Amino acid sequence: MKPLINLVRRNWLFFLLVTTIALALRFFFFFRFPHLSDDTWIYGDIAKNWLNHGIFGLDDAGGVRPTLIRLPGYPGFLAAVFSLFGQEHYTAVMVLQALIDTNTCLAIAALALELMNARAAKAAYLLAAVCPFTAMYAATPLSETLAIFCTAHALYYGVRGLKSLWAGETAMLLWLLTGLWTAFSIYLRPDDGILLGPLFLAMLVLFLRPNLRRQTAIAGVVLAAASLGPLAPWTFRNWKVFHVWQPLAARYANDPGEFVPYGFDHWLRTWTVDYVSVEEVQWHVSGEPIDPQTLPERAFDTRPEYEKTQQLIARYNQQLWIDPEMDAEFEQIARLREEHNPLRYFVWLPTLRMADMWLRPRTEFLNVETRWWEFDAHWSESIFAISWAALNLFYILAAFRGWITWRFGIAGVFLIGFIALRSLFLSTLENPEPRYVLECFPVVLAMAGGAFARAANKGQPDTPAIRQD
Repeated sequence: MKPLINLVRRNWLFFLLVTTIALALRFFFFFRFPHLSDDTWIYGDIAKNWLNHGIFGLDDAGGVRPTLIRLPGYPGFLAAVFSLFGQEHYTAVMVLQALIDTNTCLAIAALALELMNARAAKAAYLLAAVCPFTAMYAATPLSETLAIFCTAHALYYGVRGLKSLWAGETAMLLWLLTGLWTAFSIYLRPDDGILLGPLFLAMLVLFLRPNLRRQTAIAGVVLAAASLGPLAPWTFRNWKVFHVWQPLAARYANDPGEFVPYGFDHWLRTWTVDYVSVEEVQWHVSGEPIDPQTLPERAFDTRPEYEKTQQLIARYNQQLWIDPEMDAEFEQIARLREEHNPLRYFVWLPTLRMADMWLRPRTEFLNVETRWWEFDAHWSESIFAISWAALNLFYILAAFRGWITWRFGIAGVFLIGFIALRSLFLSTLENPEPRYVLECFPVVLAMAGGAFARAANKGQPDTPAIRQD
């Protein structure tokens, strides 16, 4: 990151002031809106058992049972913090996350500098520093802050590696660093492996050029080994303990042998499009009753289907868990709905889920009602939510302007491909949570910086982005 260091030295007062603002915002969320979720306790439980008993597992009635429902990245981070500052010292966790997230802003500035120029890098640093949507997660002991941090570095080194390949250089160290940062991000969130798809696609484009085939092939081998090789110990551990091939965390966060209500989740995918349904329906299963009045009209196609669904929910509310028989009935309804309107299931609903994750107000950890559009119930909160959504839209539009203003070349194949592929993957989930797109924000923020800088190379041939200092 030598170019960024030089930029900081030349503009030390600007970076000092913006860094102060970045820390102030993150500590504001730390003091005003700290949030400990159910997932926090799961991560913390695993971390303590790993630290105290040497078992990567959860507390059970008979002691500690091994688990594979989470990858070891974030529990390992918590275990390290607990060993230094005391167990369940989540205050120290959040303080460290505030510092880490501030460093992520520098990585985003470095990415913008590689893609564009010094002015774009400074703008990207300011936009990242004051971005509340990433900053608020520093005050939340979840894997998001560290995952964004690792993703930003993987993106930065990946762009540098692609530019080096275009210039005819193998740049082994850059590909090693890209792979390792990708591996770190996968250990934090398994879906971060999506990074490799568009990166290998960009490398394939380079491989088609005869004069770059040897360098690209070597770089591809180094990247694959560095990013996937570190998963071998975790995969071996799961085979040894559970006798299953599980290189990542389980899709439905279940240990081998645990019942998963696949039919219920399939039914959710036939109508869920927004985060409010995740809070009001999915997260209630199991253990809490479901209010059938919260289901939208799109959850029913016919009167018989409506009555059958109401009966199933009533049965669930009596026992507060889904048994295999009930799950099979949810699956039957889901299949009928999918067959009745496949275009809705495979196109419209995924598109709406994608739009919800990108555009809804990111107020999930603030004191704002999830049903923010109900003005009569909470007018002031609704106004705040709309303002929050407008700010989010500003970042997205600025990123779009930066994209169309600058020629990113082969780096754009990687970066835009990453956003597109991750968005497409997330649209297939039955739980559209806004936080799932935050790993895309290093790209969004870096490109947004380009909206405030002129493209000196505009109109030149399509080559990798060349930094204009």
